Amino acid sequence: MARRKKGRDISGWLVVDKPAGITSTAVVNKVRWALEAKKAGHAGTLDPDATGVLAIALGEATKTVPYITDALKAYTFTIRLGQATNTDDAEGEVVAESDLRPSDEEIKAALGGFVGDIMQVPPQFSAVKIDGERAYKRARDGEAMEIAARPLWVEALLLVDRPDADHVTLEMTCGKGGYVRAIARDLGAALGCHGHVRELRRIWSGPFDVAQGINLDLVDAEARTPDLDARLLPLETGLVDVPQVTCLAEGVARLRNGNPGEIIAGDVPFGEEAWAAYDGKAIAVGQVMGGKLHPSRVFNTTDD
Repeated sequence: MARRKKGRDISGWLVVDKPAGITSTAVVNKVRWALEAKKAGHAGTLDPDATGVLAIALGEATKTVPYITDALKAYTFTIRLGQATNTDDAEGEVVAESDLRPSDEEIKAALGGFVGDIMQVPPQFSAVKIDGERAYKRARDGEAMEIAARPLWVEALLLVDRPDADHVTLEMTCGKGGYVRAIARDLGAALGCHGHVRELRRIWSGPFDVAQGINLDLVDAEARTPDLDARLLPLETGLVDVPQVTCLAEGVARLRNGNPGEIIAGDVPFGEEAWAAYDGKAIAVGQVMGGKLHPSRVFNTTDD
C-alpha cells in the first residue's frame, strides 16, 4: 500500500523573491514546510546565484505549472565583458580573456542578432541531459560535451545600463527554455571580447511580478500561521493566459469526475483549450467541443 503524504490539502500560488545562494528546490521545500502543504513545486528553476521571481505552486495549483512554464518571462542581468568562464557565470573559472571593450553602439547593434527565433546551445554546466546524465555532472568531471542547439523565442533584448567599461546590464523578455548565461556567452563571442553573467534577476514570469514576491525571512516569520496562508494567490492565477468558459451547474459533477461537462463556451472556438469556472472557481481544463468541455486536468480543491 502506498504511503499517504503528510500535510494539508492547500492550493494556490506563493511568489517568493528568491535570494542568491540557495537552490530553487530548497526554496520550494521551505515554503512547503511553512505552509504544511502536501504538494509543492515551482514554475521555472533559477540558478542558485540568481534572484527574483520564483512562483511556487501548492496542491492543485501544481496542475497549472505548465502554463506558467510556457509563458513569457523577463530578466535583468549584468554581463562582465572581457572574460569567459567555464560555467558562463561568475562562479566558474576564467578560461579566456580579452582587452577589447565594445562601445554602447556596438553592443546595441549586436543585440539584434539575439532577438526573435534563435538557436541557443545550453551551457556545459546546465541541467540538460546527455545520454541520460545531467550535463553539469559530466562537466564537473572535466568532460567537454557536444550539446545540441535548442530553439528559443526572444521577445526583446535591451541595453539598460553601462555601469563601466567592463560591465553592461541588459533586460531580456523570452519564452521557455532559455539560458541567460548562454546569451552572455554568445554576445561576448559576437562582440569579440568574451563575456559571462555577473548578476541575474528574474523580474516577472507570466502573471507573477517581483513586486508580489516575499522574502524567505518573512516566510520563516509567518510559517504555519494564517498570515502566510493569506498571502496565497488563487490557483486560477496560473490560468490567466488560457481562455475561460462558464461551467453550467449540471456540468460540475461530470467534470469533477473526469467526464465531459456542459459549459457556455462564449467566443472560445471549437477544439481550443480552455478552463471552466463555476462560481469563480476552476473546475477543469480541457478542450471545448460541442457545448461541452472535455477535461484533461481536473481540480479537486477543498476549503482549508
